[in-house]
Amino acid sequence: MRRRGDALLARSADVYFTEDVHPAYDRILDELAPDEARILRFMALNGPQPAVDVRTNRPLGIGSELVQGDLTSVPEQAGVRYPDRARPYLINLKRLGLALTSDDPVVLSRYMVLEVQPVVEAALKKAGRAPKIVRKSLRLTEFGEDFCRTCFTIGN
Repeated sequence: MRRRGDALLARSADVYFTEDVHPAYDRILDELAPDEARILRFMALNGPQPAVDVRTNRPLGIGSELVQGDLTSVPEQAGVRYPDRARPYLINLKRLGLALTSDDPVVLSRYMVLEVQPVVEAALKKAGRAPKIVRKSLRLTEFGEDFCRTCFTIGN
């Protein structure tokens, strides 16, 4: 390990050594499912997407419990082949540092379609009386944006 680390530092000091793309991109491609590539392409083309958490509602928000988090329709909108694997897909994209869930919401009107999806309605029903919806967004990281530009043909 030390030899590899020292070799890496030596390359960083070599002014003639150039690296066109991040070396992790090759490994990341090996760790992506085809459906995950579809999700990445969709997000690269369409930007941040709505996501919600469904919580129980308690007075003053004290003791509120998460019923289900990070609900989004991105996998379905991307046209994934295996929609039942949507959550593991998103978990993997976050693990790889390509996507993240942000507290920054997108335009309010974009949540209307998401909030009537069966998975959100089921979570709302499970949350009991007067459930609380927390609006967030699913977005590519800067690393994810660069990965998509480098590894996929995006757009025309």
